[in-house]
Amino acid sequence: MLASYPTLRSLVFNIAFYVMTAAFLVGATPLLLGSRRGAMHAFNAWARTIIWLQRAIVGTRLEIRGHERMAEGPLLVAIKHQSAWDTIALATLFEDPAYVLKAELLRIPLYGWFARKFGMIAIPRERGTAALRHMLREARARASQGRQILVFPEGTRRPPGAPPAYKRGIVSLYEALDIPCQPVALNSGLFWPRRRFTRYPGTIVVEFLDPIPPGLDRSTFMARLEESIETASNRLLAEAAARPDAPPLPPEAEARLAAMAGQ
Repeated sequence: MLASYPTLRSLVFNIAFYVMTAAFLVGATPLLLGSRRGAMHAFNAWARTIIWLQRAIVGTRLEIRGHERMAEGPLLVAIKHQSAWDTIALATLFEDPAYVLKAELLRIPLYGWFARKFGMIAIPRERGTAALRHMLREARARASQGRQILVFPEGTRRPPGAPPAYKRGIVSLYEALDIPCQPVALNSGLFWPRRRFTRYPGTIVVEFLDPIPPGLDRSTFMARLEESIETASNRLLAEAAARPDAPPLPPEAEARLAAMAGQ
């Protein structure tokens, strides 16, 4: 009976999500006094629980493609950003990830404490060029520890199908770190839409693409990164839209599909 009512399923899932999140933030607080690795293991357990709840309640599965393409060691990971889901689930796919995030998030009680404990890279955007220097300094420190630097090159969540809006910060990271860049495409925004209550059944696909080696010039790197992620994201969008259980498409996705059909 529950499976017949998307709104009811979403309500049940959202309640479970916030209950589990509150339980993690409060129950795992003592881990702030321990090792970073221990706290990260707890975060991974919470994230995997959310993935399981989404499948059990909403019917949203997760498919990982191309994981064998991921380079070993320190890595700059450039990820398409469509949903809050990305910040939850993607960390479970890496050995020791460090997200690049807004410094404002560190001011949130409990959440900010854990972000600091995890060694996330916070950007104080109001500081202008000083913020960029801070980001690069912190990213170098994390990469020297062998960690994976996870960054959303468009800077914020964008609806599936929205025109690309890549920022120059990803280029600065690429040049400063001198390590491979791993592009990642996904379609999470179709099933966990931004600023929406409803969650949809189907399959969230995360696809690891061919790594980009270090040492390319700025324009070549940017063109290759955008082409790689956008081409794969378009394909994942078209694939999901063609399924009989396709979720409702945002206007941006419909426009993108129409443009692709007219090419």
